[in-house]
Amino acid sequence: MRPLSLYLHLPFCVRKCRYCDFLSHPAPEEEIRAYVRTLCAEAEQQGMKYGGRTVDTVFFGGGTPSLLSGELFGEIMQRIFRCFKVEPGAEITMECNPGTLTYENITRCRQEGVNRLSIGAQSFLDKELLLLGRIHRAIDIEESFALARSVGFRNISLDLMSALPGQTTEDFLYSVRKAIDLSPEHLSVYSLITEEGTELGDAYLDGSYVEKGWSALPDEDTERAMVHETARCLKEAGYEQYEISNYAKPGFSSRHNTGYWTGHDYLGLGIGAASKIGNTRFSNPSDTATYQRMIVGQQAEEARDVQLLSKKEEMEEFCFLGLRMTEGISTAVFERTFGAPFEEVYGEVLAKHLQTGLLAKEGDNVFLTERGLDLANRVMADFLLD
Repeated sequence: MRPLSLYLHLPFCVRKCRYCDFLSHPAPEEEIRAYVRTLCAEAEQQGMKYGGRTVDTVFFGGGTPSLLSGELFGEIMQRIFRCFKVEPGAEITMECNPGTLTYENITRCRQEGVNRLSIGAQSFLDKELLLLGRIHRAIDIEESFALARSVGFRNISLDLMSALPGQTTEDFLYSVRKAIDLSPEHLSVYSLITEEGTELGDAYLDGSYVEKGWSALPDEDTERAMVHETARCLKEAGYEQYEISNYAKPGFSSRHNTGYWTGHDYLGLGIGAASKIGNTRFSNPSDTATYQRMIVGQQAEEARDVQLLSKKEEMEEFCFLGLRMTEGISTAVFERTFGAPFEEVYGEVLAKHLQTGLLAKEGDNVFLTERGLDLANRVMADFLLD
């Protein structure tokens, strides 16, 4: 059997950021402890089904996993290693916030086997961090990064966010250059998405941002300039763009996220966590009470949302996700996976976008060109099969 990726959702945070639509919330220590007990119980249950498969990546997302005490995080890690066959050298990542890292919790995480950190920096400008509702300031990023290095982390990723209200290209490049100065192994660079139901999203959707005194969002040309200049700066600094929003020094691409984009099976634990095993996709309930009843009451199959993917849906997903990678998709792998030549299924789409210059083909690989990366959603929409 192919290796399995494991994702664990820890939904707790100090406070909700203004842009955040993730499944996360502040919680008292008692609620956190109860959740950890349920998460460990789910690990036991799923370990009975999938524990025979080798786990090659583990990812702790949230929320803010670094909010947990070293004791609670240790409980989870020990349960994971007991219930699953985590291979030696597995990539084990923990998301963290600069405002929550302490010597105690980061040292314990390192001792328990975490070997990669993903730090939610977002910006090195305090005015932008304040607008986003982050709990940290720019100096906290540098201090947290130095702390992580001091306890032995040699694989660190920083998240940055572009297209913020009032942000200029030079503002964003300031953050990019400050990140480069720290020399992380990996950088994830995402544009702000104004999601309905978030404080920022609602203000820009209904226009009330003007009353709040917030600046307008950058226009499309400015946003694209940020993307292009970021790619140029990071390339000059020795980072390879391996996915639309991700850059890494050679050998430090995120193995866990690459698994999502290349069709790796993954198992999610915790509220709202999604899984895909073969052609079956399933997800846990998104509220804690229902999730806890599901695990304690041993009624997992009834409570989970389960979807069987058709061959058509699997082919579409193979293309959507694979084209996010700069190396693109392999037509040979497509044929081995689905038993049909790529050109037989997508010949017209390929011909169309080879002509428009949005796709290119080298050997078995089909990939987005530089201009195609700018118009990726338009290209991917054509891979929907009627």
